[in-house]
Amino acid sequence: MDLLAKVEELSGENLYACYQCGKCSAGCPMVDQMDLLPNQVILYVIRNDESVVEAKTPWICAQCYQCGTRCPRNVDITKIMEALRLIKLRKNIDYLKIGKVKKNLPQIAVVSATRKYTG
Repeated sequence: MDLLAKVEELSGENLYACYQCGKCSAGCPMVDQMDLLPNQVILYVIRNDESVVEAKTPWICAQCYQCGTRCPRNVDITKIMEALRLIKLRKNIDYLKIGKVKKNLPQIAVVSATRKYTG
């Protein structure tokens, strides 16, 4: 199964609905921290470019749904970002190294991060 099919199955989104207007990227509060813009992530997935799975962007996404509310085609990019994280985690590659987590963080933050960033 190719990357596009996996992402569409996991997210339930039609990536071909995106026509690259860039409104998602223009409204994203985290875009300055990302290595790929949200609309570029969709383009990489459509092109079946596996390098998007290794990008920082899906992990930086705050899931604030700003991109989905701005999208004129109602593409929910947060679901696409979650699908990309799942693909990476299903390879049993943890994004967060638990041993390197600072000891003085609130317990709920550590538990939340563990659930989101580790397989």
